[in-house]
Amino acid sequence: MYSRSPPPGFGKLPAAKPLKRPTQARAAFTVQAIYDAFVRIWRRDGWDGVSTRAVALETGVAVGTLYDYFPNKAALLSGYVRHCMEQLLRAIEEQAITPPGLSAEQRLRTLVRLACGADTPELPWFDAGMLALEAGIAEGKHHRRVHEELLVAWTRVFDACSDLPRRPSADAIQAMHLAVWGGRRYGLLIGLGDAERIEWARQMERLCLALLNAG
Repeated sequence: MYSRSPPPGFGKLPAAKPLKRPTQARAAFTVQAIYDAFVRIWRRDGWDGVSTRAVALETGVAVGTLYDYFPNKAALLSGYVRHCMEQLLRAIEEQAITPPGLSAEQRLRTLVRLACGADTPELPWFDAGMLALEAGIAEGKHHRRVHEELLVAWTRVFDACSDLPRRPSADAIQAMHLAVWGGRRYGLLIGLGDAERIEWARQMERLCLALLNAG
């Protein structure tokens, strides 16, 4: 699920990142509750309505508890963006790589659906404004890291396929990944509607399957 409007007045954000990652179940529950509150405020009031105090109040935790993880709202956004990536990678693992007995076509269709982010209620909500603000919290090395993680996931999906007459080359796998991921991000920037995104994802499935079948 996406919003189509970037936040007003976005620019370079304070250099910040989450102070720590939750390692215990209770801490993970608290951070998830913070992310859920962050999204509710963003969807209701936009980026300008987000503050650490507002998120703490919405979550029902002490401001000091929130500061244990996020010193400011830029760090909260950074943590949430990383959370979205981790959930995508987990979904690919659980739905396209691990299940036994899936055909190569089923694995690829699942992978493309998830990577396109169309009709994916199991994934965290992400907003065009969040993408616009990425430039203020992410450096080139962070984008490279995401690219490499997703490319590994795509490669592992094909590794899990036991019925491929011919495995696609590494260059072909990277081309599919870049086409899907780049298209997803550009679609956010230009404000594709839900129906348009779903149709685009369907066409990306067809393109990837055609490349797969072409060997």
